[in-house]
Amino acid sequence: MRLSFTCFALFLTQFAFGQSQFTISGFVREAGSQEQLPGVNVYVPGTPYGVVTNTYGFYSLTMPASDTLRLHYSFVGYEKAVKELNFNKNMEINVQLTGVNQLEEVTVSARRQEDYESRSSQMSKIEIPISQIKKVPAFFGEKDVMKVLQLMPGVQKGTEGQSGLYVRGGGPDQNLIILDDAVVYNASHLFGFFSIFNSDALKSVELTKGGFPAQYGGRLSSVLDMNMKEGSKEKFSGEGGIGLISSRLTLEGPIAKGKSSFLVSGRRTYIDVLAAPLIASQQSDQVDKIKPGYYFYDLNAKVNYDFGQKDKVYLSGYFGRDRFYANETGPNVESRNGLDWGNATATLRWNHLFGQKLFVNTSLIASNFNFGVSAYNKEISRTGGLDDEFSLEYDSRIRDFGIKADFDYYPNTKNAVKFGAQLTAHRFVPSALAIQGSFTNEAIKRSVTPVNAIETGLYVQDIWQPFDALKMNVGMRLSTFQTESKTYFRPEPRFSAALRLAQDFSFKASYARMNQYVHLLSNTGLGLPTDLWVPTTDRVNPQQSDQVAFGFAKDLDRPALTLTWEGYYKNMDQILSYKEGASFLSLSGDNANELSWEDNVTAGRGWSYGTEFLVQKKTGRLSGWVGYTLSWTKWKFPELNFGETFYPRYDRRHDVSVVGIFELSKRVTLSSTWVYGTGNALTVPLGHYTAYSDNATSLMPGAGSLNWYGQGVNEYGPKNSFRAEPYHRLDVAVQFHKKLKRHERTWEFGIYNAYNRRNPFFYNVGREEVSNTTAQPNGSYTSKTVLQRVSLFPFLPSFSYNFKF
Repeated sequence: MRLSFTCFALFLTQFAFGQSQFTISGFVREAGSQEQLPGVNVYVPGTPYGVVTNTYGFYSLTMPASDTLRLHYSFVGYEKAVKELNFNKNMEINVQLTGVNQLEEVTVSARRQEDYESRSSQMSKIEIPISQIKKVPAFFGEKDVMKVLQLMPGVQKGTEGQSGLYVRGGGPDQNLIILDDAVVYNASHLFGFFSIFNSDALKSVELTKGGFPAQYGGRLSSVLDMNMKEGSKEKFSGEGGIGLISSRLTLEGPIAKGKSSFLVSGRRTYIDVLAAPLIASQQSDQVDKIKPGYYFYDLNAKVNYDFGQKDKVYLSGYFGRDRFYANETGPNVESRNGLDWGNATATLRWNHLFGQKLFVNTSLIASNFNFGVSAYNKEISRTGGLDDEFSLEYDSRIRDFGIKADFDYYPNTKNAVKFGAQLTAHRFVPSALAIQGSFTNEAIKRSVTPVNAIETGLYVQDIWQPFDALKMNVGMRLSTFQTESKTYFRPEPRFSAALRLAQDFSFKASYARMNQYVHLLSNTGLGLPTDLWVPTTDRVNPQQSDQVAFGFAKDLDRPALTLTWEGYYKNMDQILSYKEGASFLSLSGDNANELSWEDNVTAGRGWSYGTEFLVQKKTGRLSGWVGYTLSWTKWKFPELNFGETFYPRYDRRHDVSVVGIFELSKRVTLSSTWVYGTGNALTVPLGHYTAYSDNATSLMPGAGSLNWYGQGVNEYGPKNSFRAEPYHRLDVAVQFHKKLKRHERTWEFGIYNAYNRRNPFFYNVGREEVSNTTAQPNGSYTSKTVLQRVSLFPFLPSFSYNFKF
C-alpha cells in the first residue's frame, strides 16, 4: 500500500508545477472511417513533452504556454500530422491521420524519432501492424494473428501447424487472451491449426511477454490484447476473401453518419461441403453409409455511438463454433458421433471524459466456452430386434460475467497515471458425463460439482519521467480469488524502466509477479479442446510466477531499424499436470457418481531462462524482422519422473525466424518466412521386448498344462528424454494487386513448406523386416523394432482471392 500511496502522491503534488501551464487534449482518428487510433505518438520535437494515445485514441498533454507550439502526431502506417498553435489556454484538438495506403505516393526519407523503441519504458512488448500481418505467407492462405506471433522471439509453437502460443517457457493456458476486454479461453479452430481471430475484424494486436503493466493479471506468461475495428462512420465499405478451405466477408458503415457505425465480419470453412460428393462416390455400392465432416465458423460484430466529446458507447461480440461429426446409417446400424466446441463473448463499454485530464472506460463483459463429446450407436439384429444401444454425452463449460473500470489520468508531462478495478464471477463445470446402454439396467451419470468463484483485481500505476533520460512504470496490483470456502489474496508488484544511455540507445529492466487462478490440464500438449479448464479450489492452489528481464534497445535511422536484445529469468510455482495414466475422462472419486479431477492432478514448479534478439523494420518497401531465441525450460513434480527434473514437451533450445516482405511494385508484393527450431522433448520407448506369463489350462479332469502367453512391452527411460528432429520450413507467397476506381482486388499464390521438409508431428514404435535376410525354418523373417516418424504437412500450394470495395 505504501507504493500505491507514493504513486498517487507523485501526481497530486504536481498541481503546483508551474503557473503558466495549460492542457491540450483530444482524440486521434483515422481519416475516412473515423476509427479511433490507439498508440499514436503525440509530442513536441526537441522537448520532453510527449504522450501516447490510449486504447480509445484519447491523449492529454499539460505543458508551459507557447506562442508558436508545433505539435506532431505520428503512427506507423499513417502520414504524420503537424498542428501549429498559439498555446495560451486549455484546448481540445481532434486530429485525423491518413493511412499511407490512401495516398498515391509516400516517400520515407528518415526514421521518426517518436517511433523509437528506445524511448518507451515498456519492454518485452510486440506490436505488429494488421497490414503487415496480411502480407505474411500463411497456411492455406488463412491470415492468422497467432501464427504470425509465433514468428517472434520468445514465442514458440507447440507442434506442426498448431496455433497455440508458448511464451518464455509457459504453457498455452498461461496466456491472457483478450478481445475487446473479454477473456477468450480456447483460441483455436480445426484442432489448433487455425486461431479464432479474423484479421479483417481487428484494429490492433499487442503481445506483452514481460514487464506487465499493472492493469493486466490472471495469467503467468503473456498478455495478448486485441481490439476490434469500430466500423466506418463516413461510408459503407467491405472486404473479404475466397480461399481453398474457407471464405470470409466483412461489412462496415455508418448508422448515423459521423455519429454511429457498425461492423460485421463472418468466416466459414466448407471442408464438409467439398468432401461430401467425394465420400458419397466412394460409398455408392456400400450398404452402410458413413458420413464424416468438419466445419467451423466465426462471427464478429460491433456497433458504437458517439454522444459527443465526452461520451461514447460500444457494444461488441464474438461467436464461433467448431463441429466434427462421423455418422453411419444402414439397415442394421445407426451411429452418430461428434465433437463440438465454441466461444461466445460480449462487451458493453462506456467512455467518459471528466475534464481534459481524466478519462474512464467502464465495461460489462460476458464470456462463455463449452466443449462437448457425443456418441450414439444402435444395432438391430437380422430378426428386427434390438441387439445393442449405447449413448455417451460429455460436457465441459466455463461462464464468466464481469465488470471493470479503467481510469487514465494525465496530471502533467512527467506523470501518466492509470488505475482501476475489475470483478469477475466465474462458473466452472469441468466435467459432466452421462452413459446409457442396453448392457446396464441404469444410466451412469457422473459429474464434477460446478464451482462458483469471484475473482477481483485492484491496481494503480504511474509512468513517471523524473528527467528526460529516465522513464519508469511503477505499479501494484492486488488480486483475490474467492471460492465457496476459501479466499486467496495475492499482491503483485510491477516495475519497468528505460534509461537512455545515448540519443537512440537505452537500457531497460523489469520485474513482475503474476498469479493465475485457472489451470489447463492436457494429456497431449497439442492444444485440443479436450484439454480441461479447472479452477483454483481449496485443494488446488493458484499458480504464481516471478519474472525479471533486462536488455538494450537501439534505433537506427538509415536504414530504419529497431534492434532489441533481452535476457530473462522466470520462476513458476504450483503449475498443474495430470498424474501418470490419468485423463479428462478418469472416473475415480470418493463418490461413485462424481468425477474427481483433483485426485488425478499433481502440482510442481518450473523455471525458464534465456535470451532473445530481434531486428525489426515496420515501414518501407522492404519490411519484416529477424528473431532468435536461446532458452531453457525445466519442470519438477514430486509425483512425475520419480521426482527428477525434466524438460516439458515445448522446451526449445534454439528458435530462429526470418520474415521478409518486399513491395516489388504497386501491384506486386513478395513475402517469405523461414523458421528453425530445436525439436520437442518427447517420451518414447527406448526398447521393446516380449514378456511371457504362464496360464495353466485344464485339458482333462486331473491333468494340467502350461500355456505360455507372450505380450509386447515397451521400455521407457526418463520423462521427455528423447529430442525430436529439428523443425524447419520455408513459406513463400506473391500477391498481385489491382486498384480500380471503387474497389481493390488481390490474388495471392502461396507455398507452405516450399522445400518439402518432413517435419515430425509424432513418433510411432513399429516393426520392419531386416534387409538381406533369409527366411527362418518356420517361414518367418527377422525383424527389428524401429521408431517411425509421422509427418503432417508436405509441400502445400494455396490460392486465395481477396477484395475490397
